[in-house]
This record gives sequence, structure tokens and C-alpha cells, in this order.
Amino acid sequence: MKQIKLSSDILKELNKRKVFKEDTYEDIIWGLLEKDMELSEETKKAIVKARKNIREGKVVSFEEAKKKLGF
Repeated sequence: MKQIKLSSDILKELNKRKVFKEDTYEDIIWGLLEKDMELSEETKKAIVKARKNIREGKVVSFEEAKKKLGF
């Protein structure tokens, strides 16, 4: 088994994702990788586009969307 170096920030994030106390970092990383593998290329592109829109402020709140749609 090889060792990898991780920052304390990454370790904190991995610890937050533990479902069970005995979960290993490898369990958590595999879970994250599996989630990514399940996404289609089209979905991945849509996520990238959505994140770009969020960074650029091209979003509306839930309340604004309801008003625009007449709810």
C-alpha cells in the first residue's frame, strides 16, 4: 500500500463525509469517485456550465423564480 499526503483541510472534509465511525478514507474516496463515474458526459457539461453561471452571478433566488413563474 502506498501513502499519499493530504492537507489538513482535505482531511477535515473527508472526516465530514464519514457515515460510520469505522469508514476509512479509502471508502470515502471510492464513494466520491463512484458518484463522478455515474454522471453522463452531458450531465458533467451541464454541471460545469451551472457552476460558471453561479460564479458569474447569473442566478436568481427561489423566491425570485416563484415570482417570475407566477407562484
